[in-house]
Amino acid sequence: MITKDALLYLSKQESLKNILTNVSLFKKITDRFVAGETIEEASLAVKELNKLNISASFDHLGEAIKSEEEAEAEVVEYGKILSKIDKDGLNSNVSLKPTQLGLSINPELGLRNIRRVVEKARAYNNFVRIDMEDSQYTTATIDMFKVLRKEYDNVGIVIQSYLYRSKDDIDDLLKCGARIRLCKGAYDEPATVAFSKKFDTDKNYIELSKTLLESGIYHGIATHDVKMIKAVREFSKEKNIPKSAYEFQMLYGVRRDLQLKLAGGGYGIRVYVPYGKHWYPYFMRRLAERPANVWFIMKNFFLG
Repeated sequence: MITKDALLYLSKQESLKNILTNVSLFKKITDRFVAGETIEEASLAVKELNKLNISASFDHLGEAIKSEEEAEAEVVEYGKILSKIDKDGLNSNVSLKPTQLGLSINPELGLRNIRRVVEKARAYNNFVRIDMEDSQYTTATIDMFKVLRKEYDNVGIVIQSYLYRSKDDIDDLLKCGARIRLCKGAYDEPATVAFSKKFDTDKNYIELSKTLLESGIYHGIATHDVKMIKAVREFSKEKNIPKSAYEFQMLYGVRRDLQLKLAGGGYGIRVYVPYGKHWYPYFMRRLAERPANVWFIMKNFFLG
């Protein structure tokens, strides 16, 4: 068994090549956190989660979308996902990244394409979560969501607790009845826009989660941090907020023991299930963005 000290050493290496030089090991790691390359493979993973009373959120991996044709292909893929969910009777919705649907090419293109996915989801009585990316897209993503929320009630958004602006964003979004997934944030952001210390991010996360829990709207509390989960549970109990009023959300392959424990305790659990042929750039981007992600992934592979 690899020790924690050894993992910490690996996480501190300057080059990712020094961390993941073993191709076989790297593939095993990605298999743990990415549910295959096809809808069929991801669907099987979701079915297994559903058997454990855990719901899911499909996420098709796509990197470096540079053309309208590539964005169009993503619209088609998400249509196939929604059809598959309906056909197989899966307990799952979908998550998508705005830049993957064209936001970085043209905001109007991104809005038009995401509207098509949301419309398709509504036809299947399903739900679309719009992911949040790095801070350069935060305003554009929220603006786009607000437009869609005026037209549809089956669309939600993500807010990251490490951004200074998040309290104001949540207060504003709750006015339009937004269903929010609260996460800490995984991108490497400058100190001008985000908390640099984990303590401050965690403190903000707890305060924001309280605001969400008391809103009377169904939200997703996305975290693997047992301290954050404990804080949410204690606050909910204190305020007599039922377990059915919110759900915890986690990543595929991460803290599976905790997922099962919470599901067994009557809490709603939703697992974010990424799949696709672009698993390599997805995985390497997550590792390269923040050094802490290396330790997080390695720890959950060997210890979780």
